Amino acid sequence: MAVDYAVIVVYLAGMLAMGWWGMRRAKSKSEFLVAGRRLGPWMYSGTMAAIVLGGASTIGGVGLGYQYGLSGAWMVFTIGLGLLALSVFFSARIARLKVYTVSEMLDLRYGGRAGLISGIVMWAYTLMLAVTSTIAYATIFDVLFDMNRTVAIILGGTIVVAYSTLGGMWSITLTDMVQFVVKTIGVLLLLLPIAVIKAGGFSEMKAKLPTEYFDPLGIGGETIFTYVLIYTFGMLIGQDIWQRVFTARSDRVARLGGTVAGTYCLVYAVAGAVIGTAAKVMYPKLPTADAAFATIVKDELPVGVRGLVLAAALAAVMSTSSGALIACATVANNDIWSRIKGAVRRDGDGAEHDEVKGNRVFILIMGIAVILIAIALNNVVEALTVAYNLLVGGLLVPILGGLLWRRGTAAGALAAVAVGGLAVVGLMAGYGILANEPVYYGLLASLAVYIVVSLATKPTDAAVLAAWRERLAGRGSEPEPVEPVEPVGERVGG
Repeated sequence: MAVDYAVIVVYLAGMLAMGWWGMRRAKSKSEFLVAGRRLGPWMYSGTMAAIVLGGASTIGGVGLGYQYGLSGAWMVFTIGLGLLALSVFFSARIARLKVYTVSEMLDLRYGGRAGLISGIVMWAYTLMLAVTSTIAYATIFDVLFDMNRTVAIILGGTIVVAYSTLGGMWSITLTDMVQFVVKTIGVLLLLLPIAVIKAGGFSEMKAKLPTEYFDPLGIGGETIFTYVLIYTFGMLIGQDIWQRVFTARSDRVARLGGTVAGTYCLVYAVAGAVIGTAAKVMYPKLPTADAAFATIVKDELPVGVRGLVLAAALAAVMSTSSGALIACATVANNDIWSRIKGAVRRDGDGAEHDEVKGNRVFILIMGIAVILIAIALNNVVEALTVAYNLLVGGLLVPILGGLLWRRGTAAGALAAVAVGGLAVVGLMAGYGILANEPVYYGLLASLAVYIVVSLATKPTDAAVLAAWRERLAGRGSEPEPVEPVEPVGERVGG
């Protein structure tokens, strides 16, 4: 394993080096939180694909393939569909708003009264997303070094917190590009063909497995519908995803680059399911489906290749973890703490320079909190389900309503967040955390309340709507940097 260890150590050292490089680039709030809004299509596509394809998409996607066959691709497939929908229909408008958080968008649209409560819901979602990603380090480092769970979480979490705190979005962007390349080589170009060959090819796989393993809908229609509701719609409104949209140099980059990333996710989904299906042929009696990825990597791959594929799994986890962490810290600082203090400063570039230190402190604080919660928490699936149920049930309707329906009001948005969020929590207590009904009924309640309250209250002020349309048209007042940037050999501006 010495060669495999060397590959992993070099990879981790590279992540820290990029964090140090990013610290030199991040000199303003815009650069620290959204990479100066200057990413070109190639870097934007790579980083967007990296953040949405995390440990759940890699280790969990292979596990679903092991359990259900090819239909196990649906979870990651719906993530790709959500990213495609976001990129084609909404990303251009989102990029033109020139904001930092989803709650700022809601304030612009509804007149400044929806930000705090939506910020709390979004913070809870991003926090739990970061926690679930951090827990996944335990699985990977256990395979690598037979390491204690707590030590593994602390090691992986510390590296992510370090490079994220140092350079903010610049560091995360650079590390995500490396992680994207590592994942592509490790999972798509190495593990996928090796797994299929080791399993005897597709003909042998079909001969040894039940026919339902090759049924595209074998996982069940209700499960697929729930995946669409949670993951496809979750992609449309998550702060971690929007914050990447904000990094695009232009609305065209956001649309084109996101479409490429979404298509990549669809390919990745099928690859994970095929790898899991091959693992079922080779190891039909594993204790858990999620052990399929680690088992096939440990037992079937040659020295060196094994290290690279484990680095790919580590890359998948780190990209989602770092993206969720900076999103969590951004919301905590800009949407919650600043509003509570009543000290939101908008006095130009000098204030933005001062805010870099504050955002860096919040990433460090949130990072430590994430590591501690990850150590204490055991059930990753339940935590992630709670996070997505709150996000979709509480925020989907007011966000999409604000983008699509002129008659929506601040009172309607606040009522939708409150009723949808409370309904989801109450129904999870009644039906169980993993039940499908909470998000179904919570979303319907949020939609009904949003429409009824919006129609029953005074329309949004004309001046607010006029300012909103100006921002949607790309005529916002926030100054943007114009100089081109060429990080790591890629000309982002051109």
